[in-house]
Amino acid sequence: MNFPLTQLQPELVVRDAVMEDIDSIYSMMKSYSDRGILLPRSKSDICDNLLKFTVIDYNSETIACGALEIFTSELCEVRSLVVASHMKHTGLGRILVESLMEKARSLGLKRIMALTYVPEFFHKLGFKTVQKELFPEKVWSVCVKCCKFNDCDEVAVVADL
Repeated sequence: MNFPLTQLQPELVVRDAVMEDIDSIYSMMKSYSDRGILLPRSKSDICDNLLKFTVIDYNSETIACGALEIFTSELCEVRSLVVASHMKHTGLGRILVESLMEKARSLGLKRIMALTYVPEFFHKLGFKTVQKELFPEKVWSVCVKCCKFNDCDEVAVVADL
């Protein structure tokens, strides 16, 4: 049931997440983490970090989400970027990342990064591949708690804002 983005756009709502979104965010993220392409996050963790999430609604259904993690006054990260499986390949990921980038710009941040298994997606949005070691803020605050810390297979990408 993939739709062309032009057909979806009039009905799309990009907004900050609210408490009612926790179950939808959790379900979308779980479908990705169950396949090993996203680290799992509990409902409690999503609740604790809800203010960092942006969602996209279509016909009152939450169909995509992403979070903006701020590390320093200059650096932030796109995290937990997911699109509902029945809405993949519709351009929603691009809309969400562009929205998070605009939010980061409005906050005065200078760089935005992501760890990803699909660097090509981010390259289309102006990101470039770099070494993870360029982001000690990320590595020592988030990655160090990860089960893949010693064997991380994600690719780091970054863009200037």
